[in-house]
Amino acid sequence: MDPNSEAMLQALLTETPVAALGTLHEGVPFVSMAPVVPAPDGAGFLIHVSRLAQHTRDLLADARMSLMLAAPLTEDQDPLALPRLTLQGTAEEIPAGSEAHAAAEEAYLARFPQAELTLGLGDFSFLLLRPAAGRLVLGFGRALSLDASQIRTALLQGR
Repeated sequence: MDPNSEAMLQALLTETPVAALGTLHEGVPFVSMAPVVPAPDGAGFLIHVSRLAQHTRDLLADARMSLMLAAPLTEDQDPLALPRLTLQGTAEEIPAGSEAHAAAEEAYLARFPQAELTLGLGDFSFLLLRPAAGRLVLGFGRALSLDASQIRTALLQGR
C-alpha cells in the first residue's frame, strides 16, 4: 500500500466519529448510525449502545456486523470518488466492571464527553466491533482488500 493510501486508511479508522452500522434483523440487513471510537488496543471499534436500540438487539442475537466509515464530502466532489472503508466482522459485549470496560469508558468519553449522561444507565453497554476484513475504496479504480491484521496495524499507527 502506498503512503497516501495508508494515510487515508488511518484517517478513516481513527478520525471518523460516526459510522453506518449494518446488522442482521431477523435475517434481513438493517443499517443504522453509530458513534464509534477506536479501541485503545487496536482490536476494533467501541460503541456505547442501549438495549432499546434495534441494532443492539440485532447484534446480541447475531454478532455479525458491517461498519462503513466515509470521509466527509467536499464541495464539488463526486460522491462516487469519496474515500470510504467497509469493514466486516463481529460484535462482542464488554462485561461491565471489567478492565476492558473501564478502558472502553475512558476512550469513549475522550471522544464523546457528552456520553457521560448515559454511562450510568442500566440499559447501555459497550460493544467491541472486531473487524475480520475490509474494503478500502479511494476513488475510481482504486480499491484494496484488507485483512484483520492490516486493519489492526492501521488502527494502532493512526493513533
